[in-house]
Amino acid sequence: MREIVFDTETTGLDPQSGDRLVEIGCIEMVNRVPTGAVFHAYFNPERSMPAEAEAVHGLSSAFLADKPRFAEKAEELLAFLGDAPLVAHNAGFDFGFLNAELAMCKLPAVDRARMVDTVAIARRKHPGAKLSLDALCSRYGIDRSHRVLHGALLDAELLAQLYVELMGGRQIGLELAAEVEVRTVAVAAPIHAASPRVHRPARPHAASAEEIARHAAFLEGIKGAIWLQ
Repeated sequence: MREIVFDTETTGLDPQSGDRLVEIGCIEMVNRVPTGAVFHAYFNPERSMPAEAEAVHGLSSAFLADKPRFAEKAEELLAFLGDAPLVAHNAGFDFGFLNAELAMCKLPAVDRARMVDTVAIARRKHPGAKLSLDALCSRYGIDRSHRVLHGALLDAELLAQLYVELMGGRQIGLELAAEVEVRTVAVAAPIHAASPRVHRPARPHAASAEEIARHAAFLEGIKGAIWLQ
């Protein structure tokens, strides 16, 4: 199954009040294994970058000034997404910004039925626990030492690892191994069933009277037998 794990960075919290998408990072996974295919882009938001947002992700207005506008990369992004389920942490936030940008390009919104929210999954698995990406990475032993600032592609890479853990992690490999073992036993069983062990009655081992007489005669014919000395 193909899935896309993605994350975004923005100028603020609300696309309806004029905040814009400035970075998106997407990672392709097939059967919950990264394929190496990614989509990553920065966007010129055509507005200034608030200081509080820049403090989170480090993307300044000067850095973004020469980057393409979202509309210039929208078709390429949609082609990468395809019709796969889209996995994000607090996915409603990312979907809100993505669809707001698509609406400005007069492109159809991404159906929220495709949304997979890892916050919701984590809440079911760990009720009452901290659900931030940092806290969950610490819970599952995912190395985030290289994460100084937020970054869409870096956070998507961490989220891809977290998503695998939330959905069963290394147990997936154990399940596959068990399945292989079951198939192996199933193939071997008919061989044993086709060749059942046959239990025969014990054979008599006592010598007959004739055999005893011939043996005695044979012994008498031996000259100088040591058992007679």
